[in-house]
Amino acid sequence: MSIVPIRSAETSAAEVSWFAPLCSDDYRHLSVPDDDLRSSWENTSRIAKSADELGFRNILCPSSYHVGQDTLTFVAGCAPQIKNMNMLAAVRCGEVQPIMLARTIATLDHMLEGRLTINIISSDFPGQKEESAYRYQRSREVVEILKQAWTRDTIDHAGQVYQFDGVVTDPVRPYQQNGGPLLYFGGYSPDAVDLCGEHCDVYLMWPEKKEDLAQRMKAVHARAKHHGRLLDYGLRVHMIVRDTENEAREYARELVSKLDDEQAQVIRQRSLDVTSLGVSHQNRNRELADVEGYIEPHLWTGVGRARSGCGAALVGSTDQILSAIEDYKKMGIRAFIFSGYPHLDECESFGKRVLPHLETCSLPHLQGRVPAQTPPTPLGAGERR
Repeated sequence: MSIVPIRSAETSAAEVSWFAPLCSDDYRHLSVPDDDLRSSWENTSRIAKSADELGFRNILCPSSYHVGQDTLTFVAGCAPQIKNMNMLAAVRCGEVQPIMLARTIATLDHMLEGRLTINIISSDFPGQKEESAYRYQRSREVVEILKQAWTRDTIDHAGQVYQFDGVVTDPVRPYQQNGGPLLYFGGYSPDAVDLCGEHCDVYLMWPEKKEDLAQRMKAVHARAKHHGRLLDYGLRVHMIVRDTENEAREYARELVSKLDDEQAQVIRQRSLDVTSLGVSHQNRNRELADVEGYIEPHLWTGVGRARSGCGAALVGSTDQILSAIEDYKKMGIRAFIFSGYPHLDECESFGKRVLPHLETCSLPHLQGRVPAQTPPTPLGAGERR
């Protein structure tokens, strides 16, 4: 399978991240709420601290309007407690006035001492429905304004959505110099791909067949090349790893054994991205899967029955999961965002079974996003900061 050029080609390491279920997405059995796993500060901050202690390199903190906690507030609360890993904060463009957002992100970056990364999201707001092209134009302008705020003394922007003339930016410089926090982005439409190719750093994908992922990476690379840039590529996928394949598959069956289809439909529909092109691809995966829900030998689509967005899990033994991750790395994927149900238990399962065998890194440090007062330090094989 062909490989696209990537920004972090100088290392064989990968950024291995976990997930903080801020949006009421933590279960022992999918679609069955559990008070102990609700989206509370106590539960989700415990997951983040565990991921940090186990050696994960980043943690995705997602965003939702309907349920759960506020993303940036959560990240700020975790900042004094997270000692080593980065935090990947999801930011919905247009929710906050962009110059104010630039200041908020810069402040968080200082609180985390340069360990902040940003997941740029384009979506509708509750009660509103915008055309896809407009949403991505808004996101494009937000990103352009953020970059001006982080690198210039004034903001001068004449766009379709925002207009600023000579607005002073002091003191909104982030802790990370050379452009501010790394920008992660996911989107399937042509407008989304062009935005990522021009302005973002890591293109995130949801799980599909490997040949489909490879084609998507080629298309994104072509747009990035058009803008004279190279990107890194990431995969967001759930994880079920056990000592044997049979045990992992049995756990997958148990996870959906109490699934209520009506409740699952409610869970899927509450997401504002339920009609997106990316979600349609996840739905198509389930249609193409075998009777047990597998679309590839270890890629199980059952998770998507009860959640919108990322709808598949890697299922297998420790060796099988390591092999699958290596296959993705050979394709050029350098960032992995894993999750599992329940998130604390599966964080520990993966962190003890698989993570010690992986060579890991933090992508910002490989791409020059370092504090001005701290020179880049090469990462050795398997080294964790």
